[in-house]
Amino acid sequence: MNNFQKYTTQIRSHIVLVLLLNNILFILDWWMVEKVFKLTGYWFFAALLVVPLLSLTILPWLTTRYLTQPTKLIWQAILHIAPDTANVPAPDTKHISIGKDLVVSLISHVYQLASVADTIAKTAEKEESNLSHDFIASSLPLPLFVLSKDDTVVFANKPAAQYINLEQNDIIGQNFYTIVDMAFTNERTFDAWLKDAKANKAVASQTWERVRLNRQDIEQSMQPQFDLAAYYNQGNPEGFETMVVMFDHTNQYSQDDQAMSFVALAVHELRTPLTLLRGYIEAFQEELEGKVSPEMDDFMKKMAVSAGQLSTFVNTILNVSRIDNNQLELQLHKESWPDILQSAVANLRTRAEVRGITLDLKVDGELPIVGVDRVSITEVLTNLVDNAIKYSGTSNKIVLHSYVTREGLVETTVQDFGVGIPESAIPHLFEKFYRNHRNRAQVGGTGLGLYLAKVIVGAHGGHIWVRAHEGEGSTFGFTVLPYTQVAEQGKNGDNESADIVRSAHGWIKNHSMYRR
Repeated sequence: MNNFQKYTTQIRSHIVLVLLLNNILFILDWWMVEKVFKLTGYWFFAALLVVPLLSLTILPWLTTRYLTQPTKLIWQAILHIAPDTANVPAPDTKHISIGKDLVVSLISHVYQLASVADTIAKTAEKEESNLSHDFIASSLPLPLFVLSKDDTVVFANKPAAQYINLEQNDIIGQNFYTIVDMAFTNERTFDAWLKDAKANKAVASQTWERVRLNRQDIEQSMQPQFDLAAYYNQGNPEGFETMVVMFDHTNQYSQDDQAMSFVALAVHELRTPLTLLRGYIEAFQEELEGKVSPEMDDFMKKMAVSAGQLSTFVNTILNVSRIDNNQLELQLHKESWPDILQSAVANLRTRAEVRGITLDLKVDGELPIVGVDRVSITEVLTNLVDNAIKYSGTSNKIVLHSYVTREGLVETTVQDFGVGIPESAIPHLFEKFYRNHRNRAQVGGTGLGLYLAKVIVGAHGGHIWVRAHEGEGSTFGFTVLPYTQVAEQGKNGDNESADIVRSAHGWIKNHSMYRR
């Protein structure tokens, strides 16, 4: 007979004994009432109820306590080994009166299972927390860093150590920003993304292109350049909150930079003949005004527009080259913003009219004197209006609107009513060389105009933005600072005649390493 059958037999015997005892007590009660006390009437029935009432009160209590004793001991054994309970003693099975063999056997099995589960958990934790034994992590041919919640490196594979020129043992336990000095092409840095992810998200991922690794042992022109991918998992139980993978493209990006330098050198040689060409066109327009047929006059206008577009292209290439080499400097001084707008619109109006487009300039109220570099900020306006002309489609109107914001900044918007911009393309519009693939074949361009505009506006202390919907046109806007704010930031005090020099850098540091 097994332990469970033995326990069942004991319960059955106990129930039979309780029922038998209850019947004996009832018969004894009846005999005592009628034969001994010889009660009659009301007292007879009252006396007969004594035993049933006592049976219903005492026997269930005694029976329940007796029969639930095995369950109580098993429950106590489980609580004794449970991780979320404390101060629960082990059950004492010496004085158990029913199902002893079954209870002892089950408690023994509970202890064995708990021991096995604890061993498995400790083994798994040890294996999972040691990524150096992980085949995939160690064999990955790409640089891989794994960071804890405080940005400490808990794992770096061999390619990662080689990429930053450090030993693996020297990397583990170091703050990521102290050993990896990265620079980005815009303010959307790894550090900024990770801070936002920690504050607002449980899980997040992000990629970056054309990231530069600054290494002291390599010349500036040979610094590694790579694409970066990161994954964040808040509260990871193994402590691996952030994973960073680098995809090296040094050769490709270096060739792009060299090609850009070569193009800039070639374009530079175009400036002199282009200046002469534009001068001759202007002279011919003045001398031949009213003396040639409308058709010839239209030809002259188109020649002037083409020369102006070529001049814009040359200036864009040269300025981007200066930005990449940290050689672009802006001289900020007092300027009338309406004058700059009117001058720029006057130069661009012919270019728009050739496409059948009119430029509408609106200036709200009196604008404060601004602190800008007139030449470079005019390039921003030129690039934005030129883009609006290119993407106007069948629309025949572009609106320029300038006003003062609540923060006291001078904001200018350029709005077209053309083809618009897909939502997926908006985050990348100001990236270097970016071209929307849907319009790339239909509309010419270098993918540098908006990149240059963002850098120049940023160097002025302003902000550039875009609001667009596909098929509904686009609005680009940017801000410049009043000269009083520029002078205060430049620490020039009341010396209003002094120029304020600003530089425009193509690479933005990952600022976390400077906070520590």
